[in-house]
Amino acid sequence: MTRPDQPASEAVSDDALFGPEAADYARYRPGLPDAVIHLLAAAQHGVPAPVLLDLGTGTGQVARALLPVLRRLAHISLVDVNASMLQAARAALEPVRGACTVDVFTGAAHDFAPAAPGLAPTLITCCRSFHWMARPEVLSMADQVAAPHAVVAIMGDGSLWTYEADWTAALRVLIQSYLGENRRAGTRGTYAGPDRSYEDDLADSAFSKVSEHSFPVSRAWAPEDVIGYLRTTSFARPALFAGRHLEFEATALRLLQDHAGGGVLTEDTVFTVLLARRPGGAA
Repeated sequence: MTRPDQPASEAVSDDALFGPEAADYARYRPGLPDAVIHLLAAAQHGVPAPVLLDLGTGTGQVARALLPVLRRLAHISLVDVNASMLQAARAALEPVRGACTVDVFTGAAHDFAPAAPGLAPTLITCCRSFHWMARPEVLSMADQVAAPHAVVAIMGDGSLWTYEADWTAALRVLIQSYLGENRRAGTRGTYAGPDRSYEDDLADSAFSKVSEHSFPVSRAWAPEDVIGYLRTTSFARPALFAGRHLEFEATALRLLQDHAGGGVLTEDTVFTVLLARRPGGAA
């Protein structure tokens, strides 16, 4: 696990990070494995009208995938610091939400409050974004707003920066030749090593009953799709390259094409889900 080396509230603000890349984010970011979505739905077994709170929602991948599986979902709250992302997420949900109501909260996750009484979340999800957040404060907020039987799901699968393969190693070297040795993050900072694990965060929170679930994932990337994905990352988004971004993309595409056997770049990774409940909550 990694984290920004400055407080989350300074690392991202409004549309400064990823605002211009919302369309690329929706197109190129990998979705969630089906097994993960069914695990989340199963965690709501026995809940008659589930309420989802999706933190760091991005373009709404979690909610969009969950709606067809958890059909009795009654309400969704989408939370992100980025208004463009929230606009894209709401648009993606509109054709499939049915009777499910949706609201959005633009701001830091730890500042969230339900839009109305009776909307206490029964499922709180955070996918590939917990490292951006003020984590103890987020879990404290969750304890204040969540239903007694609520489940918190913190999940993710790393990134192409952390994935170890010949082609990702060559790509990292290329990025570093443009942006420096340290991995870039946020609007101006770099990544440092993790100070503690998510498991430690949860152990110190109200949601200290934790189960871990791991799902192997194999992806086949086209070189062009990797280029699109890079635009959505904190370590290679276009603004970091100033006037050299087009040059970087052209060089990166040639590198990726050289490494692509049969036109495909393979990623074999693991998608991990931490399901956390208050002690005494349902298994």
